[in-house]
Amino acid sequence: MSLRRAVLLVNLGSPKSTSIGHVRSYLNEFLMDGRVIDYPWILRRLIVGLFVLPFRPYKTAAAYRRVWTDEGAPLLVTSRHLQKALAEKITLPVELGMRYGTPSIREALEKIRREQEGKIDEVLLLPLYPHYAMSSYESVVVKAREEFEQMKWPVTLTVLPPFYKDPHYLRALEESIRPHLQEPYDHVLFSYHGVPERHLKRVTAPGRIVR
Repeated sequence: MSLRRAVLLVNLGSPKSTSIGHVRSYLNEFLMDGRVIDYPWILRRLIVGLFVLPFRPYKTAAAYRRVWTDEGAPLLVTSRHLQKALAEKITLPVELGMRYGTPSIREALEKIRREQEGKIDEVLLLPLYPHYAMSSYESVVVKAREEFEQMKWPVTLTVLPPFYKDPHYLRALEESIRPHLQEPYDHVLFSYHGVPERHLKRVTAPGRIVR
């Protein structure tokens, strides 16, 4: 018998608004994640509380105001569009959660349980990061597992692996780039988000979740 499934997409997250208070709350949740700043909690608390939160929210809020849309935070809006597009392509229910901010992973799981109680046997967790990194993919997986355990929900949580080399993903990148290569250009720039070297050394094998 085939499993009845729901899909949970998870992205990074955004503040509720561009207000200083909401940005400060978002930065606090983000930077106090031990997989983002992987120092002991007390040292992390001192760094974030004394050197980041008193100053950084003002600059970050101003940056958010420059890109904020009528629908809300760009990342949340784009993620919602992706959720809708996927839901139209498949027959499974699709929900969206954010690692930081709202809707949280717990809120998304609770919504799935509320709407699909007794209808599903498995939740497919898809972190929206093509690559594996402790501060992104791993943080989402660990948080989702923690929330799932606290909910004591008798369904299976299955984590989908990083998809950076999946042929469909590579083809999608190719198709998004190709039209621009037909136009005049000076050069092609590839840019990557870096991670601390110590994060790489802590991960001994791709896909392994460090506890």
